[in-house]
Amino acid sequence: MQRLRFVKSIWQLLKSSCEGAATQTTCSSRHYSHLPPQGPNSFGLLFDIDGVLVRGKMAIPGAKQCFRNLVDKNGKYKVPVLFVTNAGNCMRQTKAEHLSHLLEVEVSADQVMLSHSPLRMFTHFHKKCVLVSGQGPVLEVAHNLGFQDVVTIEMLRDAYPLLDVVDHNRRPKNSIPPTKGLRPIEAVILFGEPIRWETNLQLIVDVLLTNGNPHNFWICKQHPHIPVLACNMDLLWMAETKNPRFGHGMFLVCLESLYKKVTGYDLKYEALIGKPSVVTYNYAELLIRQQAEELGWTRPVRRLYAIGDNPMADIYGANLYNRYLQATRHSYAKMQAKSGGVGGGGDLQRESVDNPFKMTLAELNGASGVYGTDESLPEGCSSILVCTGVYSKDQQELPSDPTHTVTEQRIFHGHRDFRFDPTLTQPSFLVQDVREAVELVFQLEGWQLN
Repeated sequence: MQRLRFVKSIWQLLKSSCEGAATQTTCSSRHYSHLPPQGPNSFGLLFDIDGVLVRGKMAIPGAKQCFRNLVDKNGKYKVPVLFVTNAGNCMRQTKAEHLSHLLEVEVSADQVMLSHSPLRMFTHFHKKCVLVSGQGPVLEVAHNLGFQDVVTIEMLRDAYPLLDVVDHNRRPKNSIPPTKGLRPIEAVILFGEPIRWETNLQLIVDVLLTNGNPHNFWICKQHPHIPVLACNMDLLWMAETKNPRFGHGMFLVCLESLYKKVTGYDLKYEALIGKPSVVTYNYAELLIRQQAEELGWTRPVRRLYAIGDNPMADIYGANLYNRYLQATRHSYAKMQAKSGGVGGGGDLQRESVDNPFKMTLAELNGASGVYGTDESLPEGCSSILVCTGVYSKDQQELPSDPTHTVTEQRIFHGHRDFRFDPTLTQPSFLVQDVREAVELVFQLEGWQLN
Protein backbone atom coordinates (compact mmCIF):
# COMPACT_ATOMS: atom_id res chain seq x y z
CA MET A 1 0.00 0.00 0.00
CA GLN A 2 1.58 3.24 -1.17
CA ARG A 3 0.75 5.38 1.84
CA LEU A 4 2.39 2.86 4.13
CA ARG A 5 5.67 3.50 2.31
CA PHE A 6 5.27 7.28 2.61
CA VAL A 7 8.17 8.12 4.91
CA LYS A 8 10.63 5.74 3.26
CA SER A 9 9.73 7.24 -0.13
CA ILE A 10 10.45 10.75 1.14
CA TRP A 11 13.79 9.70 2.60
CA GLN A 12 14.85 7.93 -0.60
CA LEU A 13 13.87 10.96 -2.67
CA LEU A 14 15.86 13.30 -0.46
CA LYS A 15 18.97 11.14 -0.65
CA SER A 16 18.73 10.72 -4.41
CA SER A 17 18.31 14.47 -4.89
CA CYS A 18 21.47 15.06 -2.87
CA GLU A 19 23.43 12.57 -4.93
CA GLY A 20 22.30 14.39 -8.05
CA ALA A 21 22.90 17.83 -6.76
CA ALA A 22 7.78 26.59 21.93
CA THR A 23 8.14 25.84 16.79
CA GLN A 24 13.74 21.32 1.77
CA THR A 25 17.07 21.06 3.24
CA THR A 26 20.31 21.82 1.48
CA CYS A 27 22.34 19.03 -0.03
CA SER A 28 25.31 21.35 -0.19
CA SER A 29 27.42 21.57 2.95
CA ARG A 30 28.53 25.10 2.23
CA HIS A 31 25.56 26.58 4.09
CA TYR A 32 26.10 24.63 7.28
CA SER A 33 28.64 24.46 10.05
CA HIS A 34 29.82 20.87 10.55
CA LEU A 35 30.09 21.23 14.30
CA PRO A 36 28.30 18.96 16.75
CA PRO A 37 25.57 20.54 18.88
CA GLN A 38 27.05 23.05 21.33
CA GLY A 39 24.50 22.25 24.00
CA PRO A 40 23.12 19.09 25.55
CA ASN A 41 20.15 18.89 23.18
CA SER A 42 19.60 18.78 19.42
CA PHE A 43 16.67 20.59 17.85
CA GLY A 44 15.34 22.07 14.63
CA LEU A 45 13.54 25.31 13.80
CA LEU A 46 10.46 25.61 11.57
CA PHE A 47 9.73 29.21 10.59
CA ASP A 48 6.51 30.44 9.08
CA ILE A 49 7.21 33.40 6.77
CA ASP A 50 4.30 35.85 6.37
CA GLY A 51 3.58 37.52 9.69
CA VAL A 52 6.68 36.03 11.35
CA LEU A 53 9.61 37.14 9.20
CA VAL A 54 8.03 39.47 6.65
CA ARG A 55 4.94 41.58 6.05
CA GLY A 56 4.52 41.92 2.29
CA LYS A 57 7.87 43.15 0.96
CA MET A 58 9.32 44.27 4.27
CA ALA A 59 11.19 42.30 6.93
CA ILE A 60 9.61 42.41 10.38
CA PRO A 61 11.78 44.31 12.90
CA GLY A 62 14.10 41.91 14.70
CA ALA A 63 14.06 39.26 11.97
CA LYS A 64 17.40 40.29 10.46
CA GLN A 65 19.19 40.28 13.80
CA CYS A 66 17.59 36.96 14.64
CA PHE A 67 19.09 35.32 11.57
CA ARG A 68 22.47 36.96 12.06
CA ASN A 69 22.51 35.04 15.35
CA LEU A 70 21.55 31.78 13.64
CA VAL A 71 24.61 31.74 11.36
CA ASP A 72 28.31 31.77 12.22
CA LYS A 73 30.86 34.29 10.93
CA ASN A 74 31.09 32.34 7.66
CA GLY A 75 27.33 32.48 7.12
CA LYS A 76 26.82 28.81 7.95
CA TYR A 77 23.75 27.83 9.91
CA LYS A 78 24.30 26.61 13.47
CA VAL A 79 21.12 24.52 13.62
CA PRO A 80 18.72 22.98 11.08
CA VAL A 81 16.42 25.70 9.77
CA LEU A 82 13.42 25.21 7.51
CA PHE A 83 11.03 27.86 6.20
CA VAL A 84 7.59 26.24 6.17
CA THR A 85 4.98 28.37 4.45
CA ASN A 86 1.50 27.79 3.13
CA ALA A 87 2.34 29.98 0.15
CA GLY A 88 2.50 28.02 -3.09
CA ASN A 89 2.18 30.37 -6.05
CA CYS A 90 5.89 30.46 -6.82
CA MET A 91 9.00 28.31 -7.13
CA ARG A 92 11.15 27.57 -4.09
CA GLN A 93 14.11 29.40 -5.63
CA THR A 94 12.06 32.59 -5.97
CA LYS A 95 10.99 32.44 -2.33
CA ALA A 96 14.57 31.68 -1.22
CA GLU A 97 15.94 34.69 -3.12
CA HIS A 98 13.25 36.91 -1.59
CA LEU A 99 14.13 35.72 1.92
CA SER A 100 17.88 36.06 1.31
CA HIS A 101 17.37 39.67 0.29
CA LEU A 102 15.10 40.57 3.20
CA LEU A 103 16.93 38.69 5.96
CA GLU A 104 20.45 39.43 4.65
CA VAL A 105 21.59 35.82 5.07
CA GLU A 106 21.88 33.19 2.38
CA VAL A 107 18.75 31.03 2.13
CA SER A 108 18.90 27.98 -0.11
CA ALA A 109 15.89 26.88 -2.17
CA ASP A 110 16.27 23.54 -0.41
CA GLN A 111 15.54 25.27 2.92
CA VAL A 112 12.14 26.41 1.67
CA MET A 113 9.09 24.19 1.98
CA LEU A 114 6.00 25.46 0.19
CA SER A 115 2.49 24.18 0.81
CA HIS A 116 2.61 21.92 -2.25
CA SER A 117 6.07 20.42 -1.56
CA PRO A 118 4.70 17.09 -0.18
CA LEU A 119 3.01 16.49 -3.55
CA ARG A 120 6.39 15.13 -4.68
CA MET A 121 5.42 12.01 -2.74
CA PHE A 122 2.05 11.52 -4.41
CA THR A 123 3.68 9.66 -7.29
CA HIS A 124 0.55 7.71 -8.17
CA PHE A 125 -0.85 10.99 -9.60
CA HIS A 126 2.26 12.08 -11.49
CA LYS A 127 1.35 10.31 -14.76
CA LYS A 128 -2.32 11.27 -14.67
CA CYS A 129 -3.74 14.22 -16.60
CA VAL A 130 -4.24 16.87 -13.92
CA LEU A 131 -5.93 20.26 -13.93
CA VAL A 132 -4.00 22.81 -11.84
CA SER A 133 -5.39 25.99 -10.30
CA GLY A 134 -3.49 28.89 -8.77
CA GLN A 135 -1.40 31.82 -9.92
CA GLY A 136 2.18 32.37 -10.88
CA PRO A 137 4.17 29.71 -12.79
CA VAL A 138 1.68 26.91 -12.05
CA LEU A 139 2.80 24.84 -15.06
CA GLU A 140 6.46 25.04 -14.01
CA VAL A 141 5.58 24.27 -10.40
CA ALA A 142 3.55 21.21 -11.40
CA HIS A 143 6.32 19.83 -13.61
CA ASN A 144 8.90 20.49 -10.89
CA LEU A 145 6.80 18.44 -8.46
CA GLY A 146 6.76 15.50 -10.88
CA PHE A 147 3.45 15.91 -12.72
CA GLN A 148 3.92 15.02 -16.39
CA ASP A 149 0.54 15.74 -18.04
CA VAL A 150 -0.65 19.15 -16.84
CA VAL A 151 -3.58 21.33 -17.92
CA THR A 152 -3.90 24.87 -16.57
CA ILE A 153 -7.17 26.77 -16.19
CA GLU A 154 -6.14 29.00 -19.12
CA MET A 155 -5.41 25.96 -21.30
CA LEU A 156 -8.84 24.55 -20.40
CA ARG A 157 -10.52 27.88 -21.12
CA ASP A 158 -8.74 28.09 -24.47
CA ALA A 159 -9.78 24.55 -25.40
CA TYR A 160 -13.43 25.16 -24.45
CA PRO A 161 -13.99 28.90 -25.11
CA LEU A 162 -17.71 28.89 -24.24
CA LEU A 163 -17.25 27.81 -20.63
CA ASP A 164 -16.06 31.14 -19.19
CA VAL A 165 -18.81 33.76 -19.73
CA VAL A 166 -19.11 35.80 -16.52
CA ASP A 167 -16.86 38.58 -17.83
CA HIS A 168 -18.61 39.85 -20.97
CA ASN A 169 -15.35 41.28 -22.28
CA ARG A 170 -13.81 37.80 -22.33
CA ARG A 171 -16.70 36.12 -24.12
CA PRO A 172 -16.09 35.02 -27.72
CA LYS A 173 -17.02 37.74 -30.20
CA ASN A 174 -18.95 37.15 -33.44
CA SER A 175 -18.39 33.56 -34.57
CA ILE A 176 -18.12 30.75 -32.05
CA PRO A 177 -14.54 29.40 -31.99
CA PRO A 178 -14.13 25.65 -32.37
CA THR A 179 -13.57 23.38 -29.37
CA LYS A 180 -10.08 21.92 -29.38
CA GLY A 181 -10.70 19.06 -27.01
CA LEU A 182 -8.35 17.74 -24.38
CA ARG A 183 -7.50 14.39 -22.89
CA PRO A 184 -9.96 13.63 -20.03
CA ILE A 185 -8.82 15.21 -16.77
CA GLU A 186 -8.17 12.62 -14.06
CA ALA A 187 -7.50 14.81 -11.02
CA VAL A 188 -7.66 18.44 -9.87
CA ILE A 189 -4.70 20.04 -8.04
CA LEU A 190 -5.40 23.30 -6.18
CA PHE A 191 -2.09 25.06 -5.50
CA GLY A 192 -3.34 28.37 -4.12
CA GLU A 193 -5.74 31.24 -4.57
CA PRO A 194 -6.22 32.15 -8.26
CA ILE A 195 -6.69 35.59 -9.78
CA ARG A 196 -10.09 35.17 -11.46
CA TRP A 197 -12.13 33.29 -8.90
CA GLU A 198 -15.27 33.15 -11.06
CA THR A 199 -13.38 31.52 -13.93
CA ASN A 200 -11.62 28.97 -11.73
CA LEU A 201 -14.75 28.10 -9.76
CA GLN A 202 -16.83 27.64 -12.92
CA LEU A 203 -14.30 25.48 -14.78
CA ILE A 204 -13.38 23.34 -11.78
CA VAL A 205 -17.07 22.60 -11.14
CA ASP A 206 -17.47 21.79 -14.85
CA VAL A 207 -14.64 19.29 -14.63
CA LEU A 208 -15.97 17.67 -11.44
CA LEU A 209 -19.53 17.32 -12.75
CA THR A 210 -18.47 15.83 -16.11
CA ASN A 211 -15.97 13.28 -14.83
CA GLY A 212 -13.11 15.28 -16.33
CA ASN A 213 -14.78 15.89 -19.74
CA PRO A 214 -16.08 19.48 -19.57
CA HIS A 215 -17.61 19.34 -23.08
CA ASN A 216 -20.15 16.80 -21.75
CA PHE A 217 -23.39 17.44 -19.87
CA TRP A 218 -23.27 17.82 -16.09
CA ILE A 219 -24.05 14.67 -14.14
CA CYS A 220 -24.92 16.03 -10.71
CA LYS A 221 -25.77 12.61 -9.28
CA GLN A 222 -22.39 11.15 -10.19
CA HIS A 223 -20.55 10.69 -6.95
CA PRO A 224 -17.78 10.47 -5.92
CA HIS A 225 -16.07 12.83 -8.36
CA ILE A 226 -12.53 12.63 -9.69
CA PRO A 227 -9.81 13.21 -7.04
CA VAL A 228 -9.18 16.71 -5.71
CA LEU A 229 -5.92 17.57 -3.92
CA ALA A 230 -5.77 20.96 -2.21
CA CYS A 231 -2.74 22.83 -0.87
CA ASN A 232 -2.86 25.71 1.62
CA MET A 233 -6.01 25.82 3.76
CA ASP A 234 -5.33 29.27 5.26
CA LEU A 235 -8.58 31.19 5.50
CA LEU A 236 -6.65 34.40 6.21
CA TRP A 237 -3.08 35.66 5.96
CA MET A 238 -1.25 38.84 6.90
CA ALA A 239 0.15 41.36 4.39
CA GLU A 240 1.09 45.05 4.89
CA THR A 241 -2.43 46.22 5.75
CA LYS A 242 -3.75 46.23 9.31
CA ASN A 243 -6.34 43.50 8.75
CA PRO A 244 -5.91 39.94 7.43
CA ARG A 245 -6.53 39.13 3.75
CA PHE A 246 -8.47 36.26 2.19
CA GLY A 247 -6.36 33.16 1.60
CA HIS A 248 -6.78 29.96 -0.41
CA GLY A 249 -8.90 28.54 2.39
CA MET A 250 -11.55 31.10 1.49
CA PHE A 251 -11.46 29.94 -2.14
CA LEU A 252 -11.94 26.35 -0.92
CA VAL A 253 -14.98 27.44 1.11
CA CYS A 254 -16.48 28.92 -2.06
CA LEU A 255 -15.76 25.80 -4.12
CA GLU A 256 -17.18 23.49 -1.46
CA SER A 257 -20.32 25.61 -1.10
CA LEU A 258 -20.93 25.79 -4.85
CA TYR A 259 -20.41 22.07 -5.32
CA LYS A 260 -22.84 21.19 -2.54
CA LYS A 261 -25.39 23.78 -3.69
CA VAL A 262 -25.45 22.28 -7.18
CA THR A 263 -25.20 18.57 -6.34
CA GLY A 264 -26.38 18.18 -2.77
CA TYR A 265 -23.16 16.31 -1.96
CA ASP A 266 -20.06 17.36 -0.03
CA LEU A 267 -16.92 17.94 -2.05
CA LYS A 268 -14.41 15.24 -1.13
CA TYR A 269 -10.63 15.70 -1.00
CA GLU A 270 -8.09 13.05 -1.84
CA ALA A 271 -5.59 15.04 0.21
CA LEU A 272 -5.38 18.32 2.13
CA ILE A 273 -1.78 19.51 2.19
CA GLY A 274 -0.12 22.38 4.00
CA LYS A 275 -0.42 23.55 7.57
CA PRO A 276 -2.10 22.34 9.76
CA SER A 277 -2.10 18.81 8.25
CA VAL A 278 0.20 16.29 9.93
CA VAL A 279 1.66 15.15 6.59
CA THR A 280 3.21 18.61 6.12
CA TYR A 281 5.01 18.50 9.48
CA ASN A 282 5.97 14.87 8.91
CA TYR A 283 7.63 15.90 5.65
CA ALA A 284 9.27 18.93 7.27
CA GLU A 285 10.72 16.78 10.06
CA LEU A 286 12.41 14.48 7.57
CA LEU A 287 13.96 17.50 5.86
CA ILE A 288 15.19 18.80 9.22
CA ARG A 289 16.62 15.37 9.96
CA GLN A 290 18.68 15.44 6.80
CA GLN A 291 19.93 18.93 7.58
CA ALA A 292 21.14 17.62 10.94
CA GLU A 293 23.11 14.93 9.09
CA GLU A 294 24.61 17.59 6.84
CA LEU A 295 25.62 19.47 9.98
CA GLY A 296 27.49 16.39 11.12
CA TRP A 297 25.22 15.73 14.08
CA THR A 298 25.28 12.12 15.25
CA ARG A 299 22.40 12.50 17.68
CA PRO A 300 18.83 12.58 16.32
CA VAL A 301 16.82 15.78 16.45
CA ARG A 302 14.79 15.39 19.60
CA ARG A 303 12.55 18.45 19.44
CA LEU A 304 11.10 20.74 16.82
CA TYR A 305 10.06 24.33 17.44
CA ALA A 306 7.43 25.72 15.05
CA ILE A 307 7.26 29.51 15.09
CA GLY A 308 4.12 31.05 13.60
CA ASP A 309 1.62 33.88 13.78
CA ASN A 310 -1.66 32.10 13.01
CA PRO A 311 -3.26 30.13 15.86
CA MET A 312 -5.54 28.27 13.43
CA ALA A 313 -2.76 27.14 11.07
CA ASP A 314 0.76 27.38 12.56
CA ILE A 315 -0.11 26.67 16.19
CA TYR A 316 -2.94 24.23 15.50
CA GLY A 317 -0.73 22.29 13.06
CA ALA A 318 2.32 22.15 15.33
CA ASN A 319 0.21 20.99 18.26
CA LEU A 320 -1.58 18.43 16.08
CA TYR A 321 1.81 17.10 14.96
CA ASN A 322 2.96 16.95 18.57
CA ARG A 323 -0.13 14.88 19.33
CA TYR A 324 0.73 12.64 16.38
CA LEU A 325 4.26 12.16 17.74
CA GLN A 326 2.90 11.15 21.13
CA ALA A 327 0.53 8.71 19.43
CA THR A 328 3.46 7.29 17.47
CA ARG A 329 5.51 6.73 20.59
CA HIS A 330 2.49 5.17 22.32
CA SER A 331 1.92 2.82 19.40
CA TYR A 332 5.59 1.91 19.10
CA ALA A 333 5.76 1.04 22.80
CA LYS A 334 2.60 -1.01 22.46
CA MET A 335 4.01 -2.98 19.53
CA GLN A 336 7.28 -3.57 21.36
CA ALA A 337 5.34 -4.88 24.34
CA LYS A 338 3.45 -7.26 22.08
CA SER A 339 6.70 -8.50 20.55
CA GLY A 340 8.30 -9.11 23.92
CA GLY A 341 10.44 -5.98 23.88
CA VAL A 342 12.24 -6.84 20.65
CA GLY A 343 12.76 -3.82 18.40
CA GLY A 344 11.29 -3.53 14.93
CA GLY A 345 8.16 -5.37 13.92
CA GLY A 346 6.59 -2.12 12.82
CA ASP A 347 6.28 -2.76 9.10
CA LEU A 348 4.21 -5.91 9.57
CA GLN A 349 1.84 -4.32 12.05
CA ARG A 350 1.45 -0.80 10.74
CA GLU A 351 -2.05 -1.32 9.39
CA SER A 352 -3.29 -2.51 12.78
CA VAL A 353 -1.71 0.20 14.92
CA ASP A 354 -4.29 2.07 16.97
CA ASN A 355 -4.92 5.79 16.90
CA PRO A 356 -5.20 6.74 20.60
CA PHE A 357 -5.97 10.41 19.91
CA LYS A 358 -8.65 9.58 17.30
CA MET A 359 -7.22 11.90 14.67
CA THR A 360 -9.23 12.11 11.45
CA LEU A 361 -8.00 10.90 8.07
CA ALA A 362 -8.06 14.50 6.83
CA GLU A 363 -5.72 15.53 9.63
CA LEU A 364 -3.34 12.62 9.07
CA ASN A 365 -3.46 12.22 5.26
CA GLY A 366 -0.43 10.19 4.14
CA ALA A 367 1.09 10.28 7.63
CA SER A 368 -1.45 7.73 8.88
CA GLY A 369 0.69 4.86 7.67
CA VAL A 370 3.76 5.61 9.80
CA TYR A 371 2.44 5.09 13.31
CA GLY A 372 4.87 3.25 15.47
CA THR A 373 7.49 2.58 12.82
CA ASP A 374 10.35 4.94 13.59
CA GLU A 375 12.15 5.43 16.90
CA SER A 376 14.12 8.36 15.47
CA LEU A 377 11.09 10.65 15.25
CA PRO A 378 11.34 13.68 17.55
CA GLU A 379 10.05 13.44 21.08
CA GLY A 380 7.81 16.41 20.47
CA CYS A 381 7.04 19.62 18.62
CA SER A 382 6.59 22.87 20.54
CA SER A 383 4.54 25.72 19.11
CA ILE A 384 5.59 29.35 19.53
CA LEU A 385 3.10 32.11 18.72
CA VAL A 386 4.38 35.57 17.79
CA CYS A 387 2.31 38.76 17.88
CA THR A 388 3.49 40.32 14.61
CA GLY A 389 0.99 38.76 12.20
CA VAL A 390 -2.52 37.34 12.24
CA TYR A 391 -2.51 37.14 16.04
CA SER A 392 -2.25 40.36 17.99
CA LYS A 393 -2.53 40.69 21.76
CA ASP A 394 -4.11 44.11 21.24
CA GLN A 395 -7.04 42.64 19.31
CA GLN A 396 -7.52 39.16 20.77
CA GLU A 397 -6.60 37.33 23.91
CA LEU A 398 -5.96 33.61 24.13
CA PRO A 399 -8.42 32.11 26.65
CA SER A 400 -6.88 31.16 29.97
CA ASP A 401 -8.86 27.91 29.95
CA PRO A 402 -9.22 26.59 26.38
CA THR A 403 -11.59 23.85 27.51
CA HIS A 404 -14.18 26.58 28.18
CA THR A 405 -13.78 28.17 24.75
CA VAL A 406 -16.98 28.45 22.73
CA THR A 407 -16.62 25.73 20.12
CA GLU A 408 -19.25 26.61 17.55
CA GLN A 409 -18.04 26.01 14.01
CA ARG A 410 -18.69 29.66 13.20
CA ILE A 411 -15.55 30.78 15.09
CA PHE A 412 -13.29 28.06 13.69
CA HIS A 413 -11.13 29.33 10.85
CA GLY A 414 -9.71 25.89 10.11
CA HIS A 415 -10.78 23.68 7.25
CA ARG A 416 -14.20 22.04 7.17
CA ASP A 417 -12.70 18.53 7.38
CA PHE A 418 -10.66 19.28 10.52
CA ARG A 419 -12.23 18.97 13.92
CA PHE A 420 -12.18 22.05 16.11
CA ASP A 421 -10.21 21.22 19.23
CA PRO A 422 -9.69 24.55 21.04
CA THR A 423 -6.79 23.13 23.06
CA LEU A 424 -4.77 22.86 19.84
CA THR A 425 -4.92 26.64 19.32
CA GLN A 426 -2.99 27.18 22.56
CA PRO A 427 0.73 27.77 21.91
CA SER A 428 3.42 26.18 24.02
CA PHE A 429 4.90 29.68 24.30
CA LEU A 430 3.64 33.19 23.50
CA VAL A 431 6.28 35.81 22.62
CA GLN A 432 6.34 39.22 21.01
CA ASP A 433 8.38 38.49 17.86
CA VAL A 434 10.65 36.02 16.11
CA ARG A 435 13.79 37.33 17.77
CA GLU A 436 12.33 36.67 21.20
CA ALA A 437 11.17 33.24 19.99
CA VAL A 438 14.66 32.14 18.92
CA GLU A 439 16.25 33.50 22.09
CA LEU A 440 13.73 31.48 24.10
CA VAL A 441 14.49 28.27 22.17
CA PHE A 442 18.24 28.60 22.64
CA GLN A 443 17.75 29.25 26.34
CA LEU A 444 15.49 26.20 26.69
CA GLU A 445 17.96 23.97 24.85
CA GLY A 446 21.04 25.19 26.69
CA TRP A 447 22.70 26.72 23.63
CA GLN A 448 24.73 29.89 23.41
CA LEU A 449 23.14 32.50 21.12
CA ASN A 450 25.62 35.08 19.94
